[in-house]
Amino acid sequence: MSAPDLVAAELTLIGRITTASNATFVGSIDGAMVVYKPIAGERPLWDFPDGALAYREAAAYLVSEAFGWNIAPRTWLRDGPLGEGMVQLWQEADAAQNALDLVPTDNVPKTGWKQVLEGQDESGRMVALIHEDSPALRRMAVFDVIANNADRKGDHILPMPDGHRYGVDHGLTFHSEHKLRTVLWGWLGERLSDEELDGVDRVSEALRGELGRDLADLLTAEEIAALAARCDRLRAKGRFPGPSGDMPAVPWPLF
Repeated sequence: MSAPDLVAAELTLIGRITTASNATFVGSIDGAMVVYKPIAGERPLWDFPDGALAYREAAAYLVSEAFGWNIAPRTWLRDGPLGEGMVQLWQEADAAQNALDLVPTDNVPKTGWKQVLEGQDESGRMVALIHEDSPALRRMAVFDVIANNADRKGDHILPMPDGHRYGVDHGLTFHSEHKLRTVLWGWLGERLSDEELDGVDRVSEALRGELGRDLADLLTAEEIAALAARCDRLRAKGRFPGPSGDMPAVPWPLF
């Protein structure tokens, strides 16, 4: 389906995702399944501007494209039955796969997984939060650092049947202040690979050209400058950062 069809053709609502914190709908555009989040349905937040989450989701897609890693599904702004909002191509995750899991602490796999934290579940049992140790998830963690993602929950990672991992729900991104909250802390302190550093370089270069111009319609000048600074800082250190500041290190709930 061509881009003009998705932008101009009628968006028909099919249902509502009731577990989402903001108004979120499943819709169809000429047979293509989409997620639609109208700006009018965004709840006010104390630390993000009102009516800006859809723009940040669109910005996250542009930055994902600059990385070249296909992390965020195609996302754009358009009018819909409830006004302007974010629209994103629907991705059918593989229910048989888990990129993130809670397991008993004595059952943490020795290979292929990274442990993030441990604690007690509602029954008082000791459990560990783990995520897979995969190139796809490492790239998502790099993306989250650069996007300053404040809400990388487990359910915001979509495992696809072919092994690809999509990241979704990027409304809480690109704040000029440090806001990183993520479940993907497993590589803390590890060196970034050459491929990961090349991705950061692609974003830095794109910010000086078309990406920077496109983001000017979605983010403030201060936020774009902070985005560029995060690229420079991560490139200079060359390692996955750890938690910092007064913000919680992980979002809640975790899933």
